Amino acid sequence: MEQILYILYIGFTQSLFAELMIATKRNPQVADRILAAWLFLIAIEMGFALVNENIIRLYEFVFIPFTYGPLLYFYIRFLTNEEVKFHWTNWLHFIPFLLVFASAIVFRGKPVIRLDDFWSTDPFLSFRLIYGTSFFISVTTYSVIAFVLISRHQKNIQNLFSYTSERITLSWLKFVAISFYVTYILVFILGVFVIFNKESLPYNPTFVSYFGLTLFAFAFSVYGFKQPGIFHELYARSRTGRREVIEEKKAESKYERSGLKKEDAEEYRKRLLRYMKDKKPYLDGDLTIQDISEQLDIPRHHLTQVINETLYKNFYTFINEYRVEEVKKMLTDPEYQKYTLTSIAFEAGFNSKSSFNSVFKDLVGKTPTQFREENNLLQQV
Repeated sequence: MEQILYILYIGFTQSLFAELMIATKRNPQVADRILAAWLFLIAIEMGFALVNENIIRLYEFVFIPFTYGPLLYFYIRFLTNEEVKFHWTNWLHFIPFLLVFASAIVFRGKPVIRLDDFWSTDPFLSFRLIYGTSFFISVTTYSVIAFVLISRHQKNIQNLFSYTSERITLSWLKFVAISFYVTYILVFILGVFVIFNKESLPYNPTFVSYFGLTLFAFAFSVYGFKQPGIFHELYARSRTGRREVIEEKKAESKYERSGLKKEDAEEYRKRLLRYMKDKKPYLDGDLTIQDISEQLDIPRHHLTQVINETLYKNFYTFINEYRVEEVKKMLTDPEYQKYTLTSIAFEAGFNSKSSFNSVFKDLVGKTPTQFREENNLLQQV
């Protein structure tokens, strides 16, 4: 009992603190507001639990967790989609929460959820089965959707950015989404164990649930606060700005559907390759496809199409091939023999040591160290 109270106090405080941090971010995005709302609801759930345990019995079963799946989904969707807007139909995702909330009010003071006597043939058996099954389906469905959305986003950004970082790949959020699901699966497993064995456990399902939520609050207070809007990164240096670019895309949607003409695609390809050779934009570690689109005055979706369909690669690979070639030139140049591999990588446009090593090994088939050593041996012969 004391352990749960400690977790509730810590979780309530941290969730409220994290919610205030994110709600007061400078230039908050819609995704930030959704995350702040989620953290606020976690704080409310833990606050209610403290009142429920210490002062007065407010409810017999939790209902706020039915909002967590939809909020995770909307946070990821608004974070990874460039033009999505909140529509009234989005509120339909919260119907299960409203139904369970109404049930919690109706059944207040009645022994509805009893794990140690779950199969008792009382009037609430059907409700217990529906409640448990619905929550399991909700958590599973939204966790799978979250994982798919993040995986799809990580694939899509390879046509937008020439670099990788946590702030655009959302690897931290994928880990949180997986941990979210694993936590509630563990809660279900412990609950099933109690139901069928009728034995008390050192850590019951309630403790695991609140402990997991507390960890989520800590994770979001760090990563969620630092997380910028993905497309804010894309348009950070844009001359026209995000709104103008989106309006341009909408205006050209009819032309986009008709397809890019072959002669135009070839002209764009030649201009792109000439620009890469003459201006060497890949030396900029923060280069995005939006930057090149504006420099060449080529619509971004057409530039993506040209790279994908005529050069048969995504933007990330296209740019980093140039960077790898630049590194290879430097490694064979006597003037750069005293430079470290990391300094050469940054000089060539890479913005992290790990991505440099990974990309170089994938494209060349050997590590930068191996390439340099082999080249030094050839020069000595």
